[in-house]
Amino acid sequence: MTEQRITRRDFMKDSAVAAAGVAAAGLAPGQADAAKADEVKKTRSYNPEMEYRRCGKTGLWISAVSLGGHWKGMNRVIEGRVPGLAGPVTEANGAALLKNRREVVTRCLEVGINFVDACTIAEVSAYGPALKGRRDQMYLGFALWPKCPRRKEYRTAKALLATLEEGMKLAGVDYVDVYRLVAHERGGRHTAGEVEEMVAALDKARKQGKCRFTGVSSHDRKWLKMLVETYPDVMQVVLFPYTADSKELPTDSLFDAVRKHDVGTFGIKPFANASLFRGVKEQAERDRRARLAIRYILNNPAITAPIPGLASPKEVDNMALAVKECRKLNAAETAELQAAGQEMWANLPGNYEWLRDWQYV
Repeated sequence: MTEQRITRRDFMKDSAVAAAGVAAAGLAPGQADAAKADEVKKTRSYNPEMEYRRCGKTGLWISAVSLGGHWKGMNRVIEGRVPGLAGPVTEANGAALLKNRREVVTRCLEVGINFVDACTIAEVSAYGPALKGRRDQMYLGFALWPKCPRRKEYRTAKALLATLEEGMKLAGVDYVDVYRLVAHERGGRHTAGEVEEMVAALDKARKQGKCRFTGVSSHDRKWLKMLVETYPDVMQVVLFPYTADSKELPTDSLFDAVRKHDVGTFGIKPFANASLFRGVKEQAERDRRARLAIRYILNNPAITAPIPGLASPKEVDNMALAVKECRKLNAAETAELQAAGQEMWANLPGNYEWLRDWQYV
């Protein structure tokens, strides 16, 4: 393959590999384990020291920690102005950022992290160049905030498909692995007709071969649960907040629907908009809190992967280390993370108070 223009044949071959696990379900236990191990090794950027989790019905094997597109806190590691998320990043306005993103993606690939979620105009324009020449080494999640259903003019299938085309051109890619809409509903403002338009856009994009899998990200647990239950064929992947202190509801949990319909899940905001670190001055302590949080989150097998925004290759290494550390927290670590979690909630900025709604999922 040259210059990462994935051909239709490559596209179908990769999809066949992802689906191979279905056939393994009918094998004897030992045979199934061997088939699963062989299948996992075929995933993108496989590294034996990384854990990979099956992303629900997509059949993709995704690194247990993946890369979130946001770059908050980037001013800690690069000099100069850091472009915002609403407009394109170019060499003229963000050369240092583009260099940083390529370095971070490179380190991700080296440690076996194989999924990046680009969900804004800026992120799409930054991660496209970062993946140039190696598009087949990482799975790409895609959205195009602020041109998304959070704004009324982007609640028709026609408008949404146009934004998909726009974003693909901006990133310089021929397809995306996961096309998901940003529809952060917390007040039920979407009409039934608007939801049908969103679903139609996702379904058509997949049938046209512009994406392999589809889904939604949302800040509204009940609304997201409804989508999974009502449109299981289209809601193949969902993204939602899952923090260092999130817990599964004993009844009426979103995870009930996720498990029933075999949906891949990505946990956003694992560090609660960096509130987990607010007031912590020592980098070693920040790193430790981050690892404790990831280890805690990964104890929920229904989470495919948390997707923290990683500002530097060192932060990538810290996440890879978290995956390798003992999954179960001991009593002292549990108490330490619980105390940090209480500080996290207390440190939430006013515009993130809504995140408290996701303490129980």
